[in-house]
Amino acid sequence: MAEPAIVVDSDVMSGTPCFRGTRVPFKNLIDYLEGGHSLGEFLRQFPTVSRELTVQALEEAKDSLLARIA
Repeated sequence: MAEPAIVVDSDVMSGTPCFRGTRVPFKNLIDYLEGGHSLGEFLRQFPTVSRELTVQALEEAKDSLLARIA
């Protein structure tokens, strides 16, 4: 099993859920997408987050949501 893409660490960004190995909050991605911006734009603005990590995070969020509503 792969490491989670989103981690919560009280020592990083006061425990805000961030992309693993970065200080970039997952919420930033959601805000970008909700605002009509592309994934490419997000990745250009946050170069410490890889496309692979972003896709993994979105898949984890989808799985979590589906498990919650099932």
